[in-house]
Amino acid sequence: MRITQKEALNRLTTIEGHLKGIRRMIEEDAYCVDILKQTYAVQRAIDKLDDVLLQGHLSACVPEGIAAGRSDEVVAELSELFALARR
Repeated sequence: MRITQKEALNRLTTIEGHLKGIRRMIEEDAYCVDILKQTYAVQRAIDKLDDVLLQGHLSACVPEGIAAGRSDEVVAELSELFALARR
């Protein structure tokens, strides 16, 4: 299932809201542990967005690319993504 643009934008809006909250907490000199809990929540939200985008790519874009005769390009893109994920 491919994530829709609306779903991706909604997830990003949520992430942006969390980031603004973290900025406010830092400006207000909030307790470090409380700030860290919020940064971890943002990281998890970004990871979830990544997961959904990747699943959509693997289930829709990859098969379409292979069917269109772009197998080498598709494999190269996936290799690049996995290399980035391991950094």
